[in-house]
Amino acid sequence: MTIAAMDSSQNHDSPDRPQGTPPDAQAVRETFARFCEVIARLRSPDGCPWDREQTMATIKPYTLEETYELLEAIDSDDNAAIQEELGDVLLQVVLDAQIARDENRFDIVDVIRQVTDKMIRRHPHVFGDASAQTADDVRTHWEKAKSQEKQERQSALDGIPDALPALAKAARITKKAARVGYDFPHRAMLFDKLREEIDELQQELYPDGNVPDIPAAVDMPPVPDEPTDDPDRHDRIEGELGDVLFVVANIARRWNINPEEALRRANRKFAGRFQAIEAGLAAAGKTIREASLEEMEALYQAEKRRERGEAE
Repeated sequence: MTIAAMDSSQNHDSPDRPQGTPPDAQAVRETFARFCEVIARLRSPDGCPWDREQTMATIKPYTLEETYELLEAIDSDDNAAIQEELGDVLLQVVLDAQIARDENRFDIVDVIRQVTDKMIRRHPHVFGDASAQTADDVRTHWEKAKSQEKQERQSALDGIPDALPALAKAARITKKAARVGYDFPHRAMLFDKLREEIDELQQELYPDGNVPDIPAAVDMPPVPDEPTDDPDRHDRIEGELGDVLFVVANIARRWNINPEEALRRANRKFAGRFQAIEAGLAAAGKTIREASLEEMEALYQAEKRRERGEAE
């Protein structure tokens, strides 16, 4: 069937189907085949010059960008946006696979077969005779299957992508270490470790050991930050700050929190409150550059109270 012969707006099965029901097989075959044809056409000699030029390396940044846009859409809980961004992520997968086919490496069929077989192997409690009553049982089956698939690996930490965001990677590293028994016996111990790492950071930031005891407030003139001119000291500070962040990621893991999502949430919260400052100043006929720190902080705190439903 050619691209032109297919109707991209054709209906699919009812949205009232029960959980776990796959989409209509014929619709999947026709729709996915049409999509693959479109991507192949773009890569063909009479297709798109930009698409023909692409390699897996050149489209990596777009893959990452589309993944983050999908996360934002999921956070917004907007079905139309989620559907669009899932499509963009799928585009990256199919385009990569078409590039691989054009380079005689593999194609999308190989990709789908491999991941399908992997899902079956790693769920023996669904597709085999194994039993799993809890999520921990499922994780045990999953890790056992992974270890059998990756027998060539030498370290318990192997298999963590280098390109993962650093906080997410820290949580993955500590999780893998914990699975082989290297973990604090009680999660509360991590706060003692955090205090230790903060002390070490403070010692690098304030070599005389005297950290100024200054409450967080806005009612004093700004004090310029002293530059860290010594490259060795700068390197030590970076190392100690990294240790603090690593322990924070480990705390997140022990409390079942995704540290990357937690930080994304904090970013969104701060951005929303900052934009409320801008809106409040604009309503008063001011720009943010014309406002004092005290004015900005008052609007920030007012937005916090509004979020919590507190009366002014």
